[in-house]
Amino acid sequence: MLYESTRGGAQRLGFKEAVLEGLARDGGLLLPLEFPDVSSRLASWRRLDYPDLAREIFAIYTGGDLQGEALESLLHRGFKAFRDPRVAPLRSFGRTHLLELFHGPTWSFKDVALQTLGLLFELWPASHGERTVLGATSGDTGSAAIHGLKGRKGNRVFILFPEGRVSPVQELQMTTVPEANVHCLALRGTFDDCQAVVKELFADVALRDRLSLAAVNSINWSRILSQIVYYFHGYFRFLEASGKKIGAPLLCSVPTGNFGDIFAGYVAKKMGLPLEKLIVATNENDILARFAQSGAYTPRAVVPTSSPSMDIQVSSNFERLLFLLHGRNATPVRQYMDDLKAQGRFTVDPATLAEFRRDFAARRVSEEECHEAIRHFDRDHGCVLDPHGAVGLHAGLAEAGGDDVMVLATAHPGKFPAAVERALGRKIELPAEFKALEKLPRRKQVLPADAAAVRAVLLENAAG
Repeated sequence: MLYESTRGGAQRLGFKEAVLEGLARDGGLLLPLEFPDVSSRLASWRRLDYPDLAREIFAIYTGGDLQGEALESLLHRGFKAFRDPRVAPLRSFGRTHLLELFHGPTWSFKDVALQTLGLLFELWPASHGERTVLGATSGDTGSAAIHGLKGRKGNRVFILFPEGRVSPVQELQMTTVPEANVHCLALRGTFDDCQAVVKELFADVALRDRLSLAAVNSINWSRILSQIVYYFHGYFRFLEASGKKIGAPLLCSVPTGNFGDIFAGYVAKKMGLPLEKLIVATNENDILARFAQSGAYTPRAVVPTSSPSMDIQVSSNFERLLFLLHGRNATPVRQYMDDLKAQGRFTVDPATLAEFRRDFAARRVSEEECHEAIRHFDRDHGCVLDPHGAVGLHAGLAEAGGDDVMVLATAHPGKFPAAVERALGRKIELPAEFKALEKLPRRKQVLPADAAAVRAVLLENAAG
């Protein structure tokens, strides 16, 4: 399987090169040339455990770079760190189905992909010196990347996060990791600022080559590939819970920020998984809900909310979708990205918007609606949701109208205790390891949201 850029100006790469490059050299995002239809395999995949299902799906996209026993061993190692052997259990409450994705080391869905990506970086060392792994986080990616890469030989990891805009638990999970190859950089700005710095540094080809720069954000195709698996897994568990047969339609509601998680669901659908529609659940940073109404992609100032991992106005993975909506034509994608940079917005034509609406619905969920969802689900089912899952639940129930809906529960509520306790009006029990974080020493470096400042830190550590 070869990979192409959404901007059309980079050479095609194999899987290994696509993972190690992260971002295409023309600034675009990498995608496989095709999404094979696996409809005929669904019956045989239905009974597989999670690592074996992951092996089947990975094998489609890894080609000769990772196959057989090497692939199987890597995936089984990647899922060993999960607290639940099912990796992503599905809990059903009538026609509402929660796919719990927070049983990994950092209690977030990001662990599903980043445990595997950390092992890939270790498996494929840099051709010279140490690899510099760079990522931006709105909260969960950072801690999951750090826990996937801490202590891994030949890899330094630098995580940028917006100072004061992640939850206290999220920050502690990053800044208390003692391994010397981990560096936490708090930028005075928003997640979008952090992400812009990462993209600017990856655009510096000389820097990329000098530092063997690699990406952990969902711009890296490996992240998307790992996430495709749990849509198949969740669908199969839905069939078990409902007694329905393969082919039964299922709505899927996804708390959405950078568009990587829901894009993985879109790929799963294109591969033949019977997902009826993907619901883009946004908080008050509702750029994608506004786009779904008008076709205009117009970022605004980021509004801090109780679901900070979704406090994003520029969703990187949306570029992948635009490329596919235009039949893999890179020309309009380049124009959109140029317009976004020059004018701060772009607008798609009515035909493209209609194509988007065929597979997606989008809903904005206010802070009060988020808190109401937490309260009501706890009252009705005795189940406490985190704010991101609550956004997904509210949007999913509103769209489903009583039909079956699978909601992605992306984080443990203990990662956001202040918001959850405010909604419930009572204290919640935190995992013991969260409490232990408070006693550990912390390391972070505060910098301006400026690519030059971050570049200097990367080069200083490389020289050291």
